[in-house]
Amino acid sequence: MIPVERNFLELRDLKKLRFNSLKQTKFLIKKVKPNFQLNKFFYKQVGKKHRWIDRLSWSNEKWINFISNKNLETYVISEPDDLIGFFELLHNPDLNETEISYFGLLEEYIGKGIGGYALSEAIKKSFEKNIKRVWLHTCTLDHPNALKNYIARGMTVFKKENINILDS
Repeated sequence: MIPVERNFLELRDLKKLRFNSLKQTKFLIKKVKPNFQLNKFFYKQVGKKHRWIDRLSWSNEKWINFISNKNLETYVISEPDDLIGFFELLHNPDLNETEISYFGLLEEYIGKGIGGYALSEAIKKSFEKNIKRVWLHTCTLDHPNALKNYIARGMTVFKKENINILDS
């Protein structure tokens, strides 16, 4: 068993976003049309070092059903010739909130300051739906700078839990 600490973070006011404006003009963040292969690609590539395993057993049909959810938006971070990363925003109209369900960069782009800028944009895009909060969760299996990035953008921890996962 592997002990894991999971942190749940939120931001309830866009004015509290500490925007990272590192933006270099070559980076684009664009909402994409539902394409299960793209979500699946990023999930596998970004998650392979962080034990993202929940969706690995999904059939193509399950992927298609997931990305067809009218409350899900997928954004791709890119530069003219390369994909860099992605994030998924899952809006819950009943609770008037958005979860950043997945967020990550391909390994070769980590440590270049793109993550802070992309997270700032993900938070801004979440609040475009006039929500009362945006939230996400991260754990000690994610990149060591993930939690620091979320806190640096102004997010606060509202819940912590310790879990054990199987060591495979």
